[in-house]
Amino acid sequence: MAQRISISDKFTFGKLLRFAVPSIVMVIFTSLYGIVDGLFVSNFAGDDAFTAVNLFLPVFYLLGAVGFLLGSGGCALTSVVAAIGVLFTAIFMPIMPRLATALGAEGAVHEVCAEYGFIMLGGMLPFMLQSYFQYFFAVADRPKLGLAITVGAGLTNILGDFLLVYVAGMGANGAAIATVASECVGGLVPLAYFFVRGKKLYFARPALKGKPFFAVCVNGSSEFLSSASTSVVSILYNIQLMKYAGYDGVIAFGIIMYVSYIFVGCYLGFSVGTAPIIGYNYGAKNTDELNNVFRKSLLFIMCAAAIMTAASIALANPLAAIFVSADPELLDMSANALRIFSASFIISGFNIYGSAFFTALNNGIVSAIISLARTLVFQVLAVFVTPLVFGINGLWSATVFAELLTFAVTVFFVAKNRNKYGYSLKQLKINN
Repeated sequence: MAQRISISDKFTFGKLLRFAVPSIVMVIFTSLYGIVDGLFVSNFAGDDAFTAVNLFLPVFYLLGAVGFLLGSGGCALTSVVAAIGVLFTAIFMPIMPRLATALGAEGAVHEVCAEYGFIMLGGMLPFMLQSYFQYFFAVADRPKLGLAITVGAGLTNILGDFLLVYVAGMGANGAAIATVASECVGGLVPLAYFFVRGKKLYFARPALKGKPFFAVCVNGSSEFLSSASTSVVSILYNIQLMKYAGYDGVIAFGIIMYVSYIFVGCYLGFSVGTAPIIGYNYGAKNTDELNNVFRKSLLFIMCAAAIMTAASIALANPLAAIFVSADPELLDMSANALRIFSASFIISGFNIYGSAFFTALNNGIVSAIISLARTLVFQVLAVFVTPLVFGINGLWSATVFAELLTFAVTVFFVAKNRNKYGYSLKQLKINN
């Protein structure tokens, strides 16, 4: 039996990977909700339903970003997260038809978008709790249990899509029901674990204090900004793509996002998984081990960047064909878009890790600046400027330009703070 790894251990490269793998798989499995829905909807419900799903999902993830804010910031007030989830559901369910109109949906797409969104909003509470509990399983030294629950949720979604979309022919509505069921597994099952007293983390009587709660929100603001800004930018992308390529552009961008969930999920999962190690060693003033983990993390990002970029370029056609094989013209557009977008994978890992690294060091301001630059400021700038120069290809390359500009910001802050926190960029080598 493999020895249990703790955040207080001295980490070799292999041990660091073993510790981070559950978080990586957890993030990827969470991403599979949308991907599996997209696969079933695109192949068995048609282009209108696929377009409707892609138009609404950014809104859903925007609302759910609050779970990342409180969880990554260190908030243990589950009741607050639950109350926000219920509030969002109550507010947005009644106005879903008008929201679909605001997103640019018309005709058959509007009808599907309104119904799909209404059902999805019913899962807002468990979705937010699921995002929130991801962080606390890592802190509780139970990443494998968190992984098992997330895998169960992912399998629930896959089975639900098969039965409701493929077998029952319920289209996007079936996909929404399957997603909500899976979110209930991922968000409600962990309650049973944390209700048992005597563990490293467990539920207790809430005590809401303004100053600590504010500090939590500031520290978790980078992850919130990253998730929320990505959703806002996706909405802006959809608006621009409908202008330059119509609904086909929205579908092609949706395919890019589904592929990106997996590749970027690897970076995000690694960053989330290793953050408690960084935070522990920083708090313990163990500079040598902090530096050790930092250097090995950069090596992982470098290797992952090379592998994922090469894979996404080589597999652009097969990956796009999974969603739109029946339409050769749309397939060519989607594959070309994915090949251009793939260049962003070379850089994005460093920016994602940089933001999470400073969160773990309790420097929420720097972390938020990196996240805000990467996911909002430079993205918004690029999504409006690049198509003016390069047309539709400018929209596919907008994220590449945004990541490059953010990388400069990340390098600046990493270099500026190296003496303050005691890490070094020298001697990047693997010691097993």
